[in-house]
Formats: sequence, C-alpha cells, structure tokens
Amino acid sequence: MPIKATRALLDAALSGLLLSQPMRTDPLFGFEVPLALPGVEPAILNPRETWPDKAAYDAQARALVDMFRANFAKFESHVDRDVLAAAPVLRQAAE
Repeated sequence: MPIKATRALLDAALSGLLLSQPMRTDPLFGFEVPLALPGVEPAILNPRETWPDKAAYDAQARALVDMFRANFAKFESHVDRDVLAAAPVLRQAAE
C-alpha cells in the first residue's frame, strides 16, 4: 500500500470525508470500502483488481479468511453475538 494512499485514507477517515463517499461491502470481510477517494488509485480500493491472476487472489483471500477464523476460534467463547457476526466468512465468491 503506497504511503500516499494510506495518508489519503487516514485523512478521509479523520476529516469525515469517508462518511459521504459511495461504498461497497467487501465480499469476504463484510466491511465497507469506498468506491473512490481523492488521492487514492481506485484499484487499491478493490485489491482483487491489482492481481493479474484473479483466481490466485481468490484463493489467497479465502486462505486469509480461513486463517482469521482459525485464530479467532480461541476467542469466540469470550465475545458476544455482534462480534461473532462481524467475523469474516465466505459470504460469496470474490468480485
């Protein structure tokens, strides 16, 4: 992630600019991602588009979800339903 893009994203979050941006829901992690943001290359906001091999991205993204879920399993008994519901799942195939 280029530092300029990181700064632009942080500035947008801190200034409230993100609140007025159109968003998409990440298909695996379920969080909201801006569709566009001044100072940020649009492809960065959809990481799958930065990979030349989309199938390889999909496989790596699924592996990341699996690793997160396996690690989080040890904490599941200590959190409420809202936290459990926010955990990543394979909601659908990557876009």
